[in-house]
Amino acid sequence: MASAFKYTHAVVSRIPNSLKTSINGIVIDLEEAKKQHENYVRVLRELGLDVIELPPDEQLPWCVFVEDTAVVCNGTALITRPGDPKRVKEIETIRVVLKKELDLPVIEIPDKAARLDGGDVLFTGKEFFVGISQWTNEAGARAVAAAFPEYPCTPIKVPCSKHLKAFITMAGPDLLCVGAGKESQEVLKRMEREATFSYQTLTLPEDDAANVLFLNGTLVHRSIDEIPSSFKVLGNKVDFPRRSINISELARTSCGLSSSCILIRRTRHIRNL
Repeated sequence: MASAFKYTHAVVSRIPNSLKTSINGIVIDLEEAKKQHENYVRVLRELGLDVIELPPDEQLPWCVFVEDTAVVCNGTALITRPGDPKRVKEIETIRVVLKKELDLPVIEIPDKAARLDGGDVLFTGKEFFVGISQWTNEAGARAVAAAFPEYPCTPIKVPCSKHLKAFITMAGPDLLCVGAGKESQEVLKRMEREATFSYQTLTLPEDDAANVLFLNGTLVHRSIDEIPSSFKVLGNKVDFPRRSINISELARTSCGLSSSCILIRRTRHIRNL
């Protein structure tokens, strides 16, 4: 279902200065992070997306990682319940953007015990996998299943310190991208056992390389400077268009590529506000 990876819009948030002081023991070059993010947004636009850029919110240091705030599929948005209570206010901004600016139907999670981060939700075009992690619980996975009942939805346990998409993403229609490391391969095996459909796999030698974006027929991945071994594998194995970018600074504390945007396919006319 290649159409599942065709998008018209992306929502991103610029990086607040407060991000630099919000990460435990991890040093981020803030100016370099901002340059990398600007290039990231430019690439999204060059791939045909109408990008909505939110201003940085200094009160919300993690706001650049917008993916965690909503799961959008087939023009419907499920508003998440972030596992980190400090991030709850982020969803208020995203709700307004998705509902008012993009005119998307919005679904709320009624279960107050549910915890769900968008970085734990992988849509293959045919089914959902939801990582059960430090930030997402079984009730969160049930919320995804309820929001999109037309698709199978399977919870998958992942190591608590990372989101599901830190281990596996989609590198093309029916193509799972995964790292060669032990934890990544264990997550892959769990997914393969539980999957309703069959997939091909693209295994990369560097685990950090597995977080990619496939959109509008192009694979976006990290640069040769950041993933030298995997870059060569991608060049040999992928026969469709690719774009490589630097995302090293944001990747120090998140997935980097997938976590910094919400991808949306709009089919209806967007009303002017």
